[in-house]
Amino acid sequence: MCGKESQLLMKTRSGGHDLEGLSYVTNTKETFFIVDMFNFRSINVDIEQETAWVQAGAILGEVYYRIAEKSNTHGFPAGICPTVGVGGHISGGGWGTMLRKYGLSVDNVVDAQVIDVNGKLLNRKSMGEDLFWAITGGGSASFGVVLAYKLKLVRVPEVVTAFRIQRTSEQNLSTIAQRWAQVADKLDNNLFLRMVLTVINNTNGEKTIRGTFITLYLGNSMNLVTLLNKDFPVLGLQKSECIEMSWIESVLYYMDFPIGTPTTVLLNRTLRYSNGPFKSKSDYLKNPISKQGFGFIFDRMKELENVMMAFSPYGGRMSEISEFAKPFPHRSGNIANIQYLTIWEEHGLEAEKRYLNYTRKMYDYMTPFVSKNPREAFFNYRDLDIGVNSHGSNASIEGMVYGHRYFKETNYKRLVRVKARVDPCNFFRNEQSIPTS
Repeated sequence: MCGKESQLLMKTRSGGHDLEGLSYVTNTKETFFIVDMFNFRSINVDIEQETAWVQAGAILGEVYYRIAEKSNTHGFPAGICPTVGVGGHISGGGWGTMLRKYGLSVDNVVDAQVIDVNGKLLNRKSMGEDLFWAITGGGSASFGVVLAYKLKLVRVPEVVTAFRIQRTSEQNLSTIAQRWAQVADKLDNNLFLRMVLTVINNTNGEKTIRGTFITLYLGNSMNLVTLLNKDFPVLGLQKSECIEMSWIESVLYYMDFPIGTPTTVLLNRTLRYSNGPFKSKSDYLKNPISKQGFGFIFDRMKELENVMMAFSPYGGRMSEISEFAKPFPHRSGNIANIQYLTIWEEHGLEAEKRYLNYTRKMYDYMTPFVSKNPREAFFNYRDLDIGVNSHGSNASIEGMVYGHRYFKETNYKRLVRVKARVDPCNFFRNEQSIPTS
């Protein structure tokens, strides 16, 4: 059966981590089928050329493991979660703990293999630079089926340093968070210092905010302590809180695996970090938040209880790359990406509505602090709240609503032009795909 001739809706799944499930479900009544890339998972690492061909169905953990298997001084800048599939992660931009040093995953892709709407297998040369540009950050599901990406490996030191330290509101967290927002994007490019805010109960049983500061530094612990004591002394980092390890071990550490966990765990494609439903949203921070601002945010978080907020710093290499180089436009001028994440274990529609409302209310509370006109969002953190496309007579208008937020106006217009040329009949579509006009 030919899906195109039968006018069936097609879904392409590599790792199944689409945050709204669009790689394997639909919110419409259309009949659909799934092209599951699960077994397209070969990884060929060439250390001499410092490249790797990786099929779309491989997971990030497998990629990291196969690189480290060949070299302890090479890595690749991609996601934190090892079970995320390569296809969707890279096609949407892909970020990780080395983005301040090396940029996004898509900034380090040099070739690709894609099947177009006519069934032709294309590489970068035969597809042309416009389509290559589109599938490296614009979401490949709008343009074809990516079989593989050729990655440019990056250099990492034999020893890196990581730490995970926590501070609460009672430990002056609002002051620490304020300073983090002032310096996190300006620190040494080798340093990625993430701030994760959650609600916990203190020793008196009262709600308080805990900030977890999780770091990867491409260097030794002595240099890291010296750097942070100079530029971020309010954190109060001690050398005893730092752990030196290999880059591949830092991948495990960042996911909170116990020290000493064998790196072979990265080959486990069925790891689960939560069995409950969740909702995720995203924002971009362009101006520092004051101490009073964080006080307001902390109070709203305690009101809502379950919403986690993760601030991932940009700057460094991210600020050096043009916003037009790839469809992903959130470059210079962004302090951090913010992810909102609510996970719950209760079942039923009432619980779902309640927790979704918590997430949306926190997002609304953050309006004064984040980007505006448009309020930008990260495509890899897909969010149907910001718009859907029915692909009817209003497809162009509907597409601009979410398209400008993910890609900004100029990049979105270019994506539409590419779409119109390579898939004029709009065979490759979903609720947030690129329309043909």
